[in-house]
Amino acid sequence: MTTASPVQRKVPRPRADALRNRERIVSAAREMFTEFGPDVPLDEIARRAGVGNATVYRNFPDRDALVREVVCSVMDRTNEAAEVALAENGDAFEALERFVHTAADERVTALCPMISSTFDQHHPDLVDARDRCEELIGEIMGRAKAAGQLRTDVDVGDIMMAVAQLSRPLAGTACFSVDRFVHRHLQLFLDGLRAPAPSVLPGAAMTMEDLRKV
Repeated sequence: MTTASPVQRKVPRPRADALRNRERIVSAAREMFTEFGPDVPLDEIARRAGVGNATVYRNFPDRDALVREVVCSVMDRTNEAAEVALAENGDAFEALERFVHTAADERVTALCPMISSTFDQHHPDLVDARDRCEELIGEIMGRAKAAGQLRTDVDVGDIMMAVAQLSRPLAGTACFSVDRFVHRHLQLFLDGLRAPAPSVLPGAAMTMEDLRKV
């Protein structure tokens, strides 16, 4: 006598409209967190996303889950931009430039304060995305250094600190009112990274470990 094997049920895939709603929520949350900080009411996020409050809570049971998803999604897009830069076969420094400008557009640094103040900064999803980002930027910089185009006394932390400082609005100013200056000032910074270096930098190069201690 043989025993029938249990029927393996397929896990249902999310409907396309459910995925679109989730993407709209994350996009709206990213915009509003950047503009107003992590304490913006969730019903305002739902309104901007064009969904009901119940849809927000069905996808994200609490604020921490939504903030984590927003930060990780921005990190993922930043990593994708770094992968695109590494895939280019042209000028290594120009690839670094394009990556830096794209990272600034993602406004990842405007979301960074939420990592320590809103949810566990050691969450596996965040750690994985952050480690991958550090690895990719290191590779981009290494290629530019090997080509003799990037000064050798800088590290990944120097790049990310500059993006953080130059893409964040001044206190008391509207977040989007300084957008027209961000890429101008980033380019000034990038020009200062070119080799041969015209001066000796004080102190030591900033690593990502140094940046995490700031």
